[in-house]
Amino acid sequence: MDQGDTHNNQVFINCPFDNEYRELLRPLLFTLCYLGFTPRIASEFLNSADNRIDKICKLIKLSNYSIHDLSRCTSSTANEYFRMNMPFELGIDYGNSYFNKSEKKMLILEGRRYDFQKAISDLSGVDVKCHNNEPEDVVKCIRNWTVEINSLKAADSPTQIWYRFTDFTSDFFDDRKANGFIDKDLNDMPTPEYIYAITNWLKNK
Repeated sequence: MDQGDTHNNQVFINCPFDNEYRELLRPLLFTLCYLGFTPRIASEFLNSADNRIDKICKLIKLSNYSIHDLSRCTSSTANEYFRMNMPFELGIDYGNSYFNKSEKKMLILEGRRYDFQKAISDLSGVDVKCHNNEPEDVVKCIRNWTVEINSLKAADSPTQIWYRFTDFTSDFFDDRKANGFIDKDLNDMPTPEYIYAITNWLKNK
């Protein structure tokens, strides 16, 4: 893994925080850590006294990179509201980058091809990557993006990274269950704890 400029390798992640999305978030986090980046996500802050939008704006300003997943912007049932948090945070990030003339690199993701155009037509012409709501495709999107933006001169293949993720997942669950964790504990684990487990595992492999 040949890493490029690391003076600020932080990546702001704008994504849903629901149980269903966890299956996509975890390989996303692993891939970033594997490639030498530091994921930054609003759920890493556990202080209820902090204002959520202030935390998000702070992370956006701190990060040279950002990933915005718009795959949950559409309603799934009748009378359900659109989920606007992700487009809202993308707008904040874009505005911050545009008005401050920063060189931030962004990746916009969608779950189904061209869905974003139905919700945000202003993004027409923007290169949006589709992960098809598949964890393995998330790994490919993240890996290929890091190569395309020249943050990495070379990287292991998406398949290699996916296999490493499955190895980590197996070791992680076995270790935690041996230490008294049940499935619910593992599923509800705080994001910083999960990221720490990834980085610690990578250091020892």
